[in-house]
Amino acid sequence: MRTRNPQRLPHVARGNPRALSVSLVATGLAGALALGGLGGGAIASADEDVPSRTQVAEAEDAVLDRAGDLAATRARLAVADERLRMAAQSAAQAAEAYNGARWAAAEARRELRASQRSAARAGELSERQRRVYADAMVASYQLAPELSALAALTESDGIAAVLETTTVVGNAQEALDQRAQAYRAASTVAEVSAGQAAQAEDRARESAEQARAARDAAAGAARAAAEEAAAVAAEKSALVADLARLEGISVALAERRQSALERRAAETAAAAAEAESAAAAQQATQPAPSAPLDPDPAPVAQPAQPSQPAQPAPPAPAPTPAPPVASGAAAAVAFARAQLGEPYRWAAAGPDAWDCSGLTSGAWAAGGKSLPHYSVAQYEQSTPIGAGDLRAGDLVFWGSTSSPSSIFHVALYVGDGRIVHAPRTGRPVTEESMYYWTPPTFHARP
Repeated sequence: MRTRNPQRLPHVARGNPRALSVSLVATGLAGALALGGLGGGAIASADEDVPSRTQVAEAEDAVLDRAGDLAATRARLAVADERLRMAAQSAAQAAEAYNGARWAAAEARRELRASQRSAARAGELSERQRRVYADAMVASYQLAPELSALAALTESDGIAAVLETTTVVGNAQEALDQRAQAYRAASTVAEVSAGQAAQAEDRARESAEQARAARDAAAGAARAAAEEAAAVAAEKSALVADLARLEGISVALAERRQSALERRAAETAAAAAEAESAAAAQQATQPAPSAPLDPDPAPVAQPAQPSQPAQPAPPAPAPTPAPPVASGAAAAVAFARAQLGEPYRWAAAGPDAWDCSGLTSGAWAAGGKSLPHYSVAQYEQSTPIGAGDLRAGDLVFWGSTSSPSSIFHVALYVGDGRIVHAPRTGRPVTEESMYYWTPPTFHARP
């Protein structure tokens, strides 16, 4: 048993009314036990009704221990929530990595098809040039005896015919050389195109293998996140039961209190993040301060001016109206809101389940714009904007670093600081503050 200063009790009680009440109860219990220990119905004296210093210290220790247990339990609950958040982020990163690998594989397949088409066209051209060249060679050999110089001299009517025949021979040879050059050029193009097609096929094969590996990694991360969520749920249930025991309330009441505390903490964090983001946006739009003026400039004599009648102040300019939401953006927002409540499933793009980039891709397809099913590519194919420029229909992104290549989550901004998104496994498509978690790191307009 620890020896405590009895004067600490009033100090603790003043700072914690609950500690005072519990201390008094503990003290009363100690006194009752002391009275109950007297035998034969003896009546205790007034001095025996006053708890001893040891009893007061024990009661104070019990209260402090209970308070420490409560604080430790709440800290363990916070750690459990952080474990859940980190598991969800890891699963989101793996799922978007899979989306990225699928997108790269699709790009590689498109490149392969284009290369194969080019190689086929080059091969056909080379074959046509080969046939033309072969035909020219055959014709040249067939005409060679008739165009020889000897035949020209013996059969011609004179030197003019010889010269004419020689000219024909030269022209035929030049045409044959041109056919040969065209054939060699077409053959070279066909060989290069075939090589490019072979390289594209290798890239497509590698991309497909990477997509399969990313799929397996995403599936493993999703399983790990689900297992972690189940473990965290069981741990939180046990911790909430401990809270109920320590606070002397029912488990149901403790669960309601804990949910309310977590909700208030999330709202407070979101409000703080929103205020910080708004302050940063306002600071970014403020003009740079001008150079300070001379605090005491020398007076300059001014000529007397005739008095002028007071002129009315010019009317204040009308406020600039907010830019209207484009019809495509309105359609995207309407589509996203129509999916509220539908489940999250990694790599899903509808019609009744979604992941984050699948939802934004589907929403903007309804708005008339094609976006890849990959958050990084969605950012790269959109126009980056500042947080202060957000309009309904814009996209907000979360990344693990300042590089867009680290983006792992995307949501559709719907106005008033709110988003519609597919958060993670276990949470359906929902509308909430875009600061529900941490402030987004990137913003863009499709």
